[in-house]
Amino acid sequence: MTSAPGNLGFYLSGSVLLLIGASKLPALIRRPHDMLLRAACLLLFTGGCNMLLAAPESIVQLNRLSGTANLAAPVVYATTTAFSGASLLLIINWRPAPPRQTRRASRLCVSAYGLVVLAVFLLYGAGSTPVEQVALFDVYYANTPYIREMIVTYLVAQGVAMMVACSLCWRWSREVHGSLRAGLRTLAPAYLIIVCYVAMRLVAVAARWSGHNLDFLVDQVSPRLAAPSAALGAVGFLLPLAGPPVATAARSVRQLWQLAPLWRALQDVSTPGAVRATLPWWRTPPAMLLTGRKTALYDAILALTPHCDPAVRESAHRAALRRGNDASSAEVTADAAMILVARERQAADAEQPPDGTPRSPWHARDLVPLSLALASPVVRDIHRQFAPSEKAAHHA
Repeated sequence: MTSAPGNLGFYLSGSVLLLIGASKLPALIRRPHDMLLRAACLLLFTGGCNMLLAAPESIVQLNRLSGTANLAAPVVYATTTAFSGASLLLIINWRPAPPRQTRRASRLCVSAYGLVVLAVFLLYGAGSTPVEQVALFDVYYANTPYIREMIVTYLVAQGVAMMVACSLCWRWSREVHGSLRAGLRTLAPAYLIIVCYVAMRLVAVAARWSGHNLDFLVDQVSPRLAAPSAALGAVGFLLPLAGPPVATAARSVRQLWQLAPLWRALQDVSTPGAVRATLPWWRTPPAMLLTGRKTALYDAILALTPHCDPAVRESAHRAALRRGNDASSAEVTADAAMILVARERQAADAEQPPDGTPRSPWHARDLVPLSLALASPVVRDIHRQFAPSEKAAHHA
């Protein structure tokens, strides 16, 4: 069994896993046949129980309360085996595959690891472990009939599950991208570390069979692998869940920053009939802020349409082309100049052109290039040339 310098890490990690698992129960009740959700809940609960039971203090207390020197051994080994099977089951149901193939693999996994859990208890009952061992159980009883088989059975079952899960994660990561790929590429080494953990304990057990002593692999070296494996595993499972929302929020924040020049230019534009809701940035998701900001900008541009002058746009378009802008960039720069002049004319209450005068609507449909185009020297020059003189002087 695993030794550790303290119990707090075990209890804290186990409690967090159980709480997360409990939060999934309402969804599981609503969707009882969702195999992926069932596998996730099983993983969380077996992982939480394993951490709580594997704490050195829990081992001592379980042995004391049961009145049996090493009853904690099969209990911890059974939960470890269940957790290994649940990890493999989750990967099987997470990875895209034909439903029939997934169901067959899931049944095989549940059956195999269910039998291993049963074998752990049967072999423990058939053997004898009179001397309590909290940290060195595996090597102390490495030559004890039936207990020896129990130790090898749970270690091999755990190692096989982790090797298969590592292989599946790595192979799957070649087929996907983004946060899912990052998560799988993080889970693969986490499972590989557990394989190394198992290998060290098997080596120490085999050393006892040949009369050698490599017990330090069990109580000094292998426990040091628990923390990095747990950390990588947590990150690996969280990345695919948190990655898309974080990426969406980052894109929204970036667009808000890019739209800032256009917002500063048009936020005071009169928009009769349009409703502007003030959204506090500190408690509004970035995506919602972005939607509100775009809506307000579209409303402002719509309100400026009667003041848009085709002559202004044409003049700005020619100036942009003379400066070497490509056709697309010149279109956006012309729109930005026309809208900026229209803002000044609306504010100055300039007279509307007579009915029948053709209006040149803005051509750009993406607000971000329009906002960035406001920094163009062409926009500044056209603004000074066409804006009402009193407003131009005011904004100079």
